[in-house]
Amino acid sequence: MNLPLLHKVSRLQSAGGFTLFEMMIAVVAGTLVLAMIMMLYLFGLRSFAAMDNFTQMSGKSRLSLDLMSRDIRQAVNVLSYNTNLPVKSLSLATYDGNSPCTATFYWDSTSGLLTSVRTVNGGTTTRTLLTGCDNWNFSLYQRTPTNAYVFYTTTDLKLCKLIEMSWKCSRTILGKKMNSEEVMTAQVVLRNMDVIISN
Repeated sequence: MNLPLLHKVSRLQSAGGFTLFEMMIAVVAGTLVLAMIMMLYLFGLRSFAAMDNFTQMSGKSRLSLDLMSRDIRQAVNVLSYNTNLPVKSLSLATYDGNSPCTATFYWDSTSGLLTSVRTVNGGTTTRTLLTGCDNWNFSLYQRTPTNAYVFYTTTDLKLCKLIEMSWKCSRTILGKKMNSEEVMTAQVVLRNMDVIISN
């Protein structure tokens, strides 16, 4: 066999493929590129899920505040309340149109549900206001504020003229509870209540 022809064939064979070192570098580089693409995809997915959660919670919190404020503003008086866990409650004598009714708000700390139970003319309607509600607090205040318009808290249901509420809701993103939360605070006056303060 001709010796120069043998050198040409061996050079063509060695130039035709990758060495093991080159293959390892290509695999590592490809893995890094795929990992970066996956991280960007997950980051985008979390961001869109957080925006969607925040939008849903904000809408539901505003709707719940509107519904609760309507009942509280039309209330004649506070019937009862309970601030002990696992279930907090606030019950009001209010109106549904021209019909007197009872509106009671319940927050179950174990299920995270804030519900409204309305009783009108013997019929009861239950409505879930919030899901994923981590906390719901309320305080009762009497009618007469200080000169700086700071209201005094009260435990006397007959003196209660203002109710302050606050709640916090959160959602999960990809199975983990993230910092996607909605915090709502409101002070609502019982407009239909006539309080007589004796000296």
